[in-house]
Amino acid sequence: MQLDTTSSKPIFQQIAEFIEDMILNDEIEDQVYSTNQLSKLFTINPATARKGLTLLLDQNIIHKKRGIGMFVNEDAKKIILEKRQGIFFNQYVQTMMSEAKKIGLDKKDIIEFINNYKGGQHD
Repeated sequence: MQLDTTSSKPIFQQIAEFIEDMILNDEIEDQVYSTNQLSKLFTINPATARKGLTLLLDQNIIHKKRGIGMFVNEDAKKIILEKRQGIFFNQYVQTMMSEAKKIGLDKKDIIEFINNYKGGQHD
């Protein structure tokens, strides 16, 4: 993964999402990268890597074992999925429904568009 230094999303948040993605994809099931490993992997300041890990700690996605490292919590996938579903709803569904209302589309029209979606442009 490459960090997007031009993004408005802070680097520490990108680090947290990188680890979340790995958890969702079953690429990390136990011990998480250390601050130093993340720092070297992405060529970033260790404080930035630590801030990303702290974000995950605060959200109960990972936990710290003193002197050993950081580990994935048992409910991590569930927590990540619930969080991302909320984000998806707020960023995409609400925005889509608001725009649909402006242009005279109702839920039925949207559902029809989704059912007819073939991975390309609208027909």
